[in-house]
Order: sequence, then C-alpha cells, then structure tokens
Amino acid sequence: MTNPRPSVSWIGDARSGHLQLIDQTLLPVEYRELACTTVEVVWDAIKMLRVRGAPAIGVAAAYGVVVGCQTDATSTRDQLNSRLQHVVTYLAGSRPTAVNLFWALDRMHRTANSVPNLTSAELLERLLVEAKAIEREDREMCLAMARHGLPLLSRCQGVLTHCNTGGLATAGDGTALAVIFAAAAQNPSLQVYADETRPLLQGARLTAWELMQRGIPATLICDSMAGWVMKEGRVQAVIVGADRIAANGDSANKIGTYSLSILAKAHNIPFYVAAPSSTFDLTIQSGEEIPIEERASTEITNAFGRQTAPDGCRTYNPAFDVAPATHITALITEKGVIQPVTKENIHAMLKS
Repeated sequence: MTNPRPSVSWIGDARSGHLQLIDQTLLPVEYRELACTTVEVVWDAIKMLRVRGAPAIGVAAAYGVVVGCQTDATSTRDQLNSRLQHVVTYLAGSRPTAVNLFWALDRMHRTANSVPNLTSAELLERLLVEAKAIEREDREMCLAMARHGLPLLSRCQGVLTHCNTGGLATAGDGTALAVIFAAAAQNPSLQVYADETRPLLQGARLTAWELMQRGIPATLICDSMAGWVMKEGRVQAVIVGADRIAANGDSANKIGTYSLSILAKAHNIPFYVAAPSSTFDLTIQSGEEIPIEERASTEITNAFGRQTAPDGCRTYNPAFDVAPATHITALITEKGVIQPVTKENIHAMLKS
C-alpha cells in the first residue's frame, strides 16, 4: 500500500486551483489532506511542518507562488510582478535551512522574468506549468537516486536511517528511503532500523508508517540506541537525506545526523547521504556557513500537547546539525554517486 495521494499535489487550474497537502503533523494516527487556498496557509504549512522534507518544501513553495499570485490574475503585469516579488519574499521567510525552498522560489521568479510580454493571466498559467515541472522532475530524481544508490545497499542485511526521507518528504518515492525501497524490493528480508528522531519523531510517526505500508521489515529505535545497534552488528550501512549540502560536501540534516556520522565512522560502517542536485548550495563553502533553524522550546517541553519538563526549564532546540564530508562515504544524487566526497568530485558531478 502506498500513500493515497502524493504528499504535495495541485488540484484544478491556474486561476482557481489550489495546493493539496497531506498534513504530516497528524500522522500516523490520522490521515487528513489540507487544501492550501491562500499563500498564508502555504506559509503556515511549511513553518508548522505540515509539509516537510526539503524536496517537498520546494515543490510546495513553487505551487505556493501560484496560489499567492491568483489574487492579481486580472491586474496589470506590473501589479502582478509586484505581487510575485512579495509572495516569493514572504514564502522565503517560512524556514531557513532547506535550500530547496529558495531554489524553487528563485526558479519561479526567473521564469516570470523570462516572459515579460505575457499578460497577467498568461503568466499565471506559465507559473503553474513551471511548478508542475518542478514536481515532475522531483519524481524523476527520486527514481534516479534509487537506481544509483541500490548497489551500495545490495549486500546489506540491515540498514539504519534517520528522520523521514520517503514519499512524504518528496513528490516521488523519496531520497534515502527511495534507495531503501529499491533495496528491499531486491532483498525482502532487509531489516530497516528507523531512529525515532527527536523532538518531533518524524522517524517514528512517518518513516515507520511508510515502511509498514510497503510491508518492509521495520524496527523503531530511540535515537540514543543507534550506537549499540551498530555495535551489535545489526546494520551494515547508514543512509540519510539532507536539507542543504555545502560545496565541500558537509551535509545539514535533521538533528542527530552529526552523531550518527561519528558513530558510523567509529564502527567502520558506510554513511551515505541521498539528495537531489537542488539540495546542493555551492555558494556555501562548508557546513560552517549553513544556517541552522532553532525551533520553539515547547517542541521539547510540551511535545504533542503533554508537558514533559518543569515550568521555566531552559531549552536548546536546533532542528538540524551538519555531518562533515570527512564522515560521509558517498553522496547519492540523481546524476550518480559522488565518492569520495570532495569539492572537486561534487563540482564535476553536478556540472555533468
């Protein structure tokens, strides 16, 4: 069984259609779809993690530009251009780390600038075409990453993953999870260990749900158990996704990934990062320059509506950390596998 609908999709035409999302904050207890009919609803969905995963955020943002410009579809082109700039700037403020968000917004903005002679109504149609192209390309990239990454897991009996990188995080089958899905199809006995991924438990709520839907043997573990699972020889590889990859290969991903990279290195276990080319930010030379989002303290002290810490307890809640390139065995992209992970190899692959 797969998701009833893609995590991100468009319903209707350019003038009156809307962005449709699976509300990931309710899974796995409740499946509900969210109709995003205003740019404010799109912004909130990205900010509140109703849609999450770097590729899915990029697709949602592209469709959010269309939604946000519908109000000016009958205005002058200058008015629509002004509205477009406002919408792009507004959506860019929703989350700071996932570079796919800014990549998609920039692509939509460049699309508008490339067709100055279109009317406002015609431009809105063109923007929808571009957003749909971003969604389609993401699906194709997921398939390609699965194909390129499969040989790396072909001899594994167990694999460990962190956070959620499947169909819920993309427009297709996922990044790291797409590779796992392909490996499980080849080896049905493959055991997948999923970190719960604190503080919002995307591994428990989302990754375990996706794996179980597909009938893939899945074992949920607490984040602090990963080292012992490696020590016991239960996994032969670790594979994760990324929200931004610097020019040297340093990779930002959900908090806890840095620790996993150290543990994998200590146990001589290959550590793989799967991400499309849109996740690379070659303007940033290393992970030191990647902005790290810090989220509300209540995600730790009052997660899911129940208080678990004393009143007034101080917290530190970064949403991401950075696995250094020196700890990454290979980067899996839609263009191929980058190994060893060096600035030169990254540049050569992305320019191919």
